Amino acid sequence: MVASKIPVLKLNNGKEMPILGLGTWKSKPGEVEHAVRDAIDLGYRHIDGAIAYKNEEEVAEGIKAKIQDGTVKREDLFLTTKCWNTYHRKEMVVKALRDSLKRWGIDYIDLYLIHWPMGFKEGDEYFPKDENGKFLYSDFDYLETWEGMEECVDLGLAKSIGLSNFNSQQVDRVLAKARIKPVVNQVECTPWLPQNKLLAFCKERGIQMVAYSPLGSPDRPWAKPEDPTLINDPKVKEIASKYGKSPAQVLIRFQVCSCLWLQFVIVQRGIATIPKSVTREYIQENMEVFDFELSADDMTILDGFDQGGKGRICHVSWYSDHPYFPFHIEF
Repeated sequence: MVASKIPVLKLNNGKEMPILGLGTWKSKPGEVEHAVRDAIDLGYRHIDGAIAYKNEEEVAEGIKAKIQDGTVKREDLFLTTKCWNTYHRKEMVVKALRDSLKRWGIDYIDLYLIHWPMGFKEGDEYFPKDENGKFLYSDFDYLETWEGMEECVDLGLAKSIGLSNFNSQQVDRVLAKARIKPVVNQVECTPWLPQNKLLAFCKERGIQMVAYSPLGSPDRPWAKPEDPTLINDPKVKEIASKYGKSPAQVLIRFQVCSCLWLQFVIVQRGIATIPKSVTREYIQENMEVFDFELSADDMTILDGFDQGGKGRICHVSWYSDHPYFPFHIEF
């Protein structure tokens, strides 16, 4: 992997993943290609995408441009995409990845994730509903999906495979049956939802946690004008001012830091983080988080924001009747 300012983490299969990447959820057409180009120019080597984001082709255009102009080689990059809920049948998993690889214009993906443990009815609609507006689910078990993920590795289509939005019981259920161990669990993680118990659980099992929406996703589609925003919290702003940094940099540093003091016990964090931005200024700002350390007191203040499940922004409560809905338990 080409030299970059961004540290790397070693996964349980020996592969390396940059601890900071560019998220592309909600990145609009006409913007995300330029965002990817800017990110790679600035030193990012980790790009996170998904079928369901409906922008894989544009992400690919940004990557292609930077490979063609000699900025990077394919092997310098760590690229992630995800198997969507409508492809949970084992036979569909490989097909879904092959289709993604065509859109990305590459031969393999570095990391392939099951996007959610919940299966949806197969078809052309990513969010299928009946005539009454009720979501349509499939009865495919994510353990079957995992077998398809393992086949992707066998075929050389994916270097690593992992999970996203899985709770502790679901992770253990996969581990009990897995032939190839998941390398990561990508979940929402902010000071409002620091995921300390899930983090400890994953670390015990050698699974790296990846944080999405680390800034609180203020542009999420279901946000209301009156909703509080984490990035504008007065305490976050106060801490940021203390270090001469932005609130976003403080929130990212909270995730990627090496430790967190809790009641005189050091809890290792070191969570890989994928903040989304399409603005070059913010993309650069988001990676300038490795030149300062938050004090133990400030880390404890941020961890004190913990609201448990109530702090979850991406709660997807409209799927709560699904048998594999992951957020019915604490972690």
